[in-house]
Amino acid sequence: MRTLSFLLLRRTTSLLSIIRRPLLLPLHRSLHVDAPSNPTSQILIHPNPNPNSLASSSNHEREGGGEEEEGEEDAFMTEFLSRFVHSIRPVLADAYPSLPRQTLDSMLLLICRRVVSEVDPSADPSESVELSEDLWKAVHEASRSVHEAMRRDRVRNELKKYLHSDDVKEMCRFAGDVGVRGDMMRELRFKWAREKMEEVEFYRELEKIRESESKEEEAAPAKVAVEVLPERKGKIKYKIYGLDLSDKKWREVAERAEEAEGKILQEEAKPVVGRSKRAEEKVYGLNWKTDDIMPVLKEWAEALGARRVDWLALLERIKEKNVQLYLKVAELLLTEESFEPNIRDFSKLIDAYSKADKIQDAERILNKMTENGIEPDILTYIILLHMYSKVGDLDRAKDAFESLKTQGFQPDLKAYTSMITAYVKAGHPKQGENLTREMEARDIRPTKEIYMELLRSFAEQGQVDGAQRIMNTMQFSGIQPTLESSTLLVEAYGQSGDPDQARGQFDQMRKAGHKPDDQCTASMVAAYAKKNLLDKALDLLLTLEQDGFKPGIATKSVLVDWLGRLQLVEEAERVLEEIAVMGEAPFQIHVSLCDMYSRAGNEEKAKKSLKVLEGKKRLLRADQFERIVSGLLAGGMVEDAKRMYQSMQGLGHTPSEPLKVTLMAAQSIPRQKPGTRRW
Repeated sequence: MRTLSFLLLRRTTSLLSIIRRPLLLPLHRSLHVDAPSNPTSQILIHPNPNPNSLASSSNHEREGGGEEEEGEEDAFMTEFLSRFVHSIRPVLADAYPSLPRQTLDSMLLLICRRVVSEVDPSADPSESVELSEDLWKAVHEASRSVHEAMRRDRVRNELKKYLHSDDVKEMCRFAGDVGVRGDMMRELRFKWAREKMEEVEFYRELEKIRESESKEEEAAPAKVAVEVLPERKGKIKYKIYGLDLSDKKWREVAERAEEAEGKILQEEAKPVVGRSKRAEEKVYGLNWKTDDIMPVLKEWAEALGARRVDWLALLERIKEKNVQLYLKVAELLLTEESFEPNIRDFSKLIDAYSKADKIQDAERILNKMTENGIEPDILTYIILLHMYSKVGDLDRAKDAFESLKTQGFQPDLKAYTSMITAYVKAGHPKQGENLTREMEARDIRPTKEIYMELLRSFAEQGQVDGAQRIMNTMQFSGIQPTLESSTLLVEAYGQSGDPDQARGQFDQMRKAGHKPDDQCTASMVAAYAKKNLLDKALDLLLTLEQDGFKPGIATKSVLVDWLGRLQLVEEAERVLEEIAVMGEAPFQIHVSLCDMYSRAGNEEKAKKSLKVLEGKKRLLRADQFERIVSGLLAGGMVEDAKRMYQSMQGLGHTPSEPLKVTLMAAQSIPRQKPGTRRW
């Protein structure tokens, strides 16, 4: 490669002959000891205060670029010297206005040689001269301005290339399709091109860093591996914070810890091959309802020499293929000695049965656990609490909740939620509300879902005070009223027999910006139906229809119930046909139909609705059971009424005294069926 000094001599001669620029900045300083003195100032030549800074500034554009080709280096240095001479000449001309042009050219040549010697370590330092401190400052300023200009030009050229890249064109095409034009399109195009350029430079720098690190690793000396450790004489003593761990007692502690770890950490199951594989295939083909599974399991255990870990692996494989078979096998293994059952096996099975809504099976496993002398622990009581709250068994849920407290467990959010759900399903929202206060006292914040369950329970029972308390508590907790909560408050007033207050809450909800939906309107119509205010209900529907509301299934279901109570059978059936066109009617509508048809003497249609209700009797409330039984008794269907009465008691609902008396009277004194009505 040609040296930079030779390049400087070749290029500077032509540059000095063509560069012309007026004087810009005054700088009255002496440049060299051989230069003529300026009458306005006398400055001596000083050594370079920081020569490395210029070299680092000049090398900034080429850092990390690796070894460039000779032509690229020459082009870079040519451009740099050209711009540098063009920038420094006005400064020298302003400092020495009386010097001839030839002298200034010689001074520029000396300065450029000095700059090249700083930039290129291979240059001959004997050809350069020392510059004064003030001149170094001028050189640095000129160098920085030159590099900044070169950097801007490079970025501009790079940006032009990315302006025409495929990615930028694609984004501009998309922007044009969506209507972007003019200056905004131009700004977006430059922005995308700049981002693309920055992305390419980022990955380019990463590649350079990776290459430099790989070179350093190759140049680093290989580590010498230690083949033999020096032999140590004497007894080794291990002391940590003054504790001598070389004592024999710590060996016993380590052995016990290893033994405990072996029990905690699961061992690997044996591979199932040959005879055990064939026995396992037999297990998969068994019918969990009719076949005797235990002999096949024993055959599998004898063939494999099964331990607990093998049984657990088998259960997992069975669970993936057949869940019912898994439950059956898991229950049988509770009496298998090689399985070594513990309390977790019982609790897992109880949890599985509870999630499958098999409460009797879960209780059977619980009884089997207590018979084996294993008392339920906290985890088991939590499972029982969730199970009993799910089915609405309040007494057993309370027992499980109190047992948790007795064992020292502080109920968490899930435990409180399950207990509140049990109170709500049992129709005791007041006790559930007391639990929310207990939660707040323990800094456990009730969720919105808990408040909504309590509000819904208060609304169904018509307890306006309780519903209003829940609404106020929700607002204090930062939960703003919604359409659903406002609807429940309207329902609470309607169930309490106060349609005026319900209408006031309804209008207040509309003023708050909540547009009544079908369910909210149904609650308001039900409030009027309770007092048989047909004119006000029609006025409400007409007012809402003017605002674009159309009655849906919920509102029409309330109308069917209302017409059924009035024994307007034809009108109720007409509305029922409209519901069938709109979609599937809720099953609760069959409560109204069963009552209406029973009282009207249409036994066939009454039994049809009764069959639907018996299939979903777990979803019926106590008041709905009361109405069904009363309607059946009024229609002379005593046997059906007795059957529903027993179902009501079996589900834990307490019949009212008037219903008991009516049923006893119907059984002792046969009633004459009412005459049928023409349809």
